[in-house]
Amino acid sequence: MPFRSVSATVFDESYDRIPHSDSNLENSISQIWDQRVQKNGSLFNGKKFRYGGYSQKSGDGSKKESYVCLHLGLTDYKTFVGTNLNPSWEKFLVASEDDPTQCQHTSSPLGNGAIVETSDQKIVLLQRSDNVGEFPGHFVFPGGHPEPQEVGIETHEYCKGSKDSELVNKKVLQEMFESIIREVVEEIGVPATSLSDPLFIGISRRVLNVRPAIFFFIKCSLESKEIHQLYSKAQDGYESTQLYTVSMIEVEHMTLKMPGCHQGGFALYKLMVEALKKN
Repeated sequence: MPFRSVSATVFDESYDRIPHSDSNLENSISQIWDQRVQKNGSLFNGKKFRYGGYSQKSGDGSKKESYVCLHLGLTDYKTFVGTNLNPSWEKFLVASEDDPTQCQHTSSPLGNGAIVETSDQKIVLLQRSDNVGEFPGHFVFPGGHPEPQEVGIETHEYCKGSKDSELVNKKVLQEMFESIIREVVEEIGVPATSLSDPLFIGISRRVLNVRPAIFFFIKCSLESKEIHQLYSKAQDGYESTQLYTVSMIEVEHMTLKMPGCHQGGFALYKLMVEALKKN
């Protein structure tokens, strides 16, 4: 299967979440958020990009290859907690084969993840700490979220003009790639200069609470031993308790204790490896 690059994004309010017609369900969003804040006063309601689907485009002129265009709206952490993480999250779903339609009432903040391959052909995994809100103790690939504030976005008013929207879309696209480098540097402690340009390998949405994540493949010029040494000083080390550098076969066994979107990320990586073998 040929892998297509992400060469465009469309950031538009038409890809924002649609409120649910059930007022009780809608009201539960604020109720759940207030309960969470009471238990944990450090919770912050930050803006996130909302995944609203994608389209496949054909290249122009000499660019014959097709590419992926991401459709992105705006959401926030509060709405994510109150929809995707709601105990009644399935009630927010619409019966549809079309992914954006099925999830039109959920926050669906776009996460990101990276399959980082060391110079001695190992894959980097982290074990999440017990302090994190989701999947404590589980194995994950380095990652987090692309951030609207890195592009200066707080509302859709930021890009109302056609020229402005074109510039914003370019900045949002840049943030998709810069954010995953930033996450890898912060979470495992390696310098950005040791990392290759991220290669987009696909988007995964887990079955449980339908959370989406964009996945990349990144090569690191450092050996496993060097990465383990750098990890002890990682900026975001509090989110994880241990770093592993393991073979592809070992990752296969560890997927049983991974969030679904990361299991999907590994499946995308395997597809990439198989495609490269055929080429």
